[in-house]
Amino acid sequence: MGKTRRILRRTLATIAAAVAIAALAAGLWVHQRLSACLPRLEGSAALEGLSSTVHIDRDARGVPTVHAANRLDAARALGWLHGQDRFFQMDLMRRRAAGELAELIGPKALPFDTATRPFEFRRYAEQAYRALPPGQRALLEAYVSGVNQGLRALNAPPWEYAVLREAPKPWTGPDSLLTGYSMILVLDDAGRYEASLALLRDLRGRAVTNFFAPLIGPDDNAFDGTRAALPPVPGPGSIDLRLRAAGQASLRTTGRHAAPLAVGSNAFALSGAHTDHGAGILANDMHLSLAVPCTWYQAAIDYRASNGHRIHLAGLTLPGSPSLVAGSNGRVAWGLTNSFADTCDLIPVDFLRGSQTHYRTGTGEATLVMHRHTIQVRGAPQVVIDTPWTIWGPLHGRDAQGRPYALAWTAENRRAIDLGFDDLANVATVAEALAVAQRSGVPTLNFVAADRDGSVGWTIAGPLPRRVGYEGRFPKARSGGGVGWNGWLSPAEHPSVLNPPSGCFSSANERLFGGTTLEVLGDGGYETAYRGAQLRNDLATLATRTEPKATPADLLAIQLDDRALHLERWRQLLLHSLPVDATIGNPERTRLRDLVTQWRGRAVASSVAYTLVRDFRDHVVARVLGPVFEPCVATDPHFEWWKFHYEPAVWRLLERRPLNLLAPSYRNWDDLLLAAVDDVIREDRPLGRAAWGRRNRAHIVHPFAALLPGFLARAISMPEVALDGDRDMPRVTAPSFGASERLVVEPGREEEGILEMPGGDSSNPLSPFFRSGFNAWVEGSPSPLLPGPARYRLELAPARSLPQLSHP
Repeated sequence: MGKTRRILRRTLATIAAAVAIAALAAGLWVHQRLSACLPRLEGSAALEGLSSTVHIDRDARGVPTVHAANRLDAARALGWLHGQDRFFQMDLMRRRAAGELAELIGPKALPFDTATRPFEFRRYAEQAYRALPPGQRALLEAYVSGVNQGLRALNAPPWEYAVLREAPKPWTGPDSLLTGYSMILVLDDAGRYEASLALLRDLRGRAVTNFFAPLIGPDDNAFDGTRAALPPVPGPGSIDLRLRAAGQASLRTTGRHAAPLAVGSNAFALSGAHTDHGAGILANDMHLSLAVPCTWYQAAIDYRASNGHRIHLAGLTLPGSPSLVAGSNGRVAWGLTNSFADTCDLIPVDFLRGSQTHYRTGTGEATLVMHRHTIQVRGAPQVVIDTPWTIWGPLHGRDAQGRPYALAWTAENRRAIDLGFDDLANVATVAEALAVAQRSGVPTLNFVAADRDGSVGWTIAGPLPRRVGYEGRFPKARSGGGVGWNGWLSPAEHPSVLNPPSGCFSSANERLFGGTTLEVLGDGGYETAYRGAQLRNDLATLATRTEPKATPADLLAIQLDDRALHLERWRQLLLHSLPVDATIGNPERTRLRDLVTQWRGRAVASSVAYTLVRDFRDHVVARVLGPVFEPCVATDPHFEWWKFHYEPAVWRLLERRPLNLLAPSYRNWDDLLLAAVDDVIREDRPLGRAAWGRRNRAHIVHPFAALLPGFLARAISMPEVALDGDRDMPRVTAPSFGASERLVVEPGREEEGILEMPGGDSSNPLSPFFRSGFNAWVEGSPSPLLPGPARYRLELAPARSLPQLSHP
């Protein structure tokens, strides 16, 4: 027996040593690979195509300042930086938009490719590239050349290619335009919201749809003040849940309702009448999925324009593009939010009797055209998909009766993306900036701007369809004629606001306008108004302050507002749902009530009461709405009921308590509320440890983190720390979602500007800049918009030709 134990111990020791050696070897291999692809910070390098030497200074955070003689040299140098610091991120973006991820990643990426390839964005990007005006074409060619030379100047390709055992493909002009299409995929839902509305209408009727998914409601906080009373509660003739069989399953009536966070943003501006120095102030925090590296790349760019004026740009660039996305040119500052304008329509295809290929149009008949796509798959056979196309666009989904939809989408056009946004570098006023935004090929966005003379304004950037014969919120057949798109609105037809009387403008993805402006913009799934109302009230309060007047720090404080104003009435309802007799003999209910009385009204990481009230709200919503939406979810698992503005309807039901809208598993509405209370207890045990920060922890990771051992995964990701903030308040946070940046700038005083990001410019974990800014982003501490004193200087010198650098 003793001998056996000794053998077992030696065997286990040998295995442990082998594992340790393997882990050490893996760590050394990773370190070597990462070291080989660190970007160059100092010294000199040749850059073919430059007209003059470019100097790149980096500060202690690694933020570069590009000093160039002209715009093309600046674009070439920025491309060089993007190629050095972010090429793999760029590669994923172009492939995601083109439906070519599986060629690099393998079969796991096939679902993305099969969903995206039918949109044919690569074809449109190639057409757009050929159609670019000469100035934009020259700008893009300079940038592309810089990207590829920056990539080649690394001692080895980015480390991710070593993991994949693949080589990077050169960057091209159409690839840069594909990064714009990739943002469209992030921001637009390709008709899913419209399909969900239509399914609810078809299965539950118009009365139910109007009540639970109103376009304009009583809680709205539009810029123009428009709102509407809630339609009548649907009666038993429209819907009667009591007729359902008792015990029949319904949508998530147990388990926490967890609505996905919409991709949105905050952008707001305050005119010079309310600021310390008379210039307007612009604030912008764009809410996106968070990963490593950050979406944006911070930079300052200095060059001489063709008219001889010096241009000083500071802010955010998107790797893959040569232009400043949001920031300041010293005279005007601008920011963006998702507009949720309706830029796509679903068209029920009216096939001829007995045919599945011939269909009616407004002018006659047509035949489906099959588009074949071959998807290359790394390590597996290629996959061929066939997509039928109509004259309006590809077939995309079906209605409740199984009839195919065609998708008409502004994105499926070569004019959707261009480099017109680059003209913002030269504008001197808000009015000029609005005009540039209106004519630019970008995703359809709210564009908010402020200038150093004190003006502020808003418009819609990107394309808007001109609808004829219908409003576009629901699918509409086009077989009868007189219905469709008559091209796009001209730039001059885009709605705009310049210098509103209040001196304030804000956008938080809510519906901003009613009337004819809403008819122009349509409904692409606006966010509820709770976050926008809180932000607008914060801004109005700041505008009424006479002394001291507003500074950038005041607007940052609005971005960091984590007060849970929206949940106050839910807190009151929770306490009302727990009368003394409901807690007798139930210590957990008593404990819940005691903890909720400690409510501080903020979504801070240490708050237990916030978690409990939030979860109560979600459980009540799920129990009320589950039986209503159940047939829709059963028909379409992708039914997006969480996008509807249903909360006023839920409160109306809780107030009036109609039995026809109460599931038969409850005797009365008090039973439903008490069941939601018990849901919270089951989910959040032990209640005393349900602090919000235990759930809301940063999970900002590299796409490869899941492929690597824990210690390596942590090394290539951001730290997991508790976060303040949540949905329905200005400080939007979730573990892998939230403010991709926080920008505040007063044009002309950029040295006082603020720019926070959840990570640094470098995507290399060995870089000293990899996690730059992360702690400040978590804490909300101001980080400077402008780079600090130069710690590193790199000189890029003109070269007639460069040797092709090989990679080991």
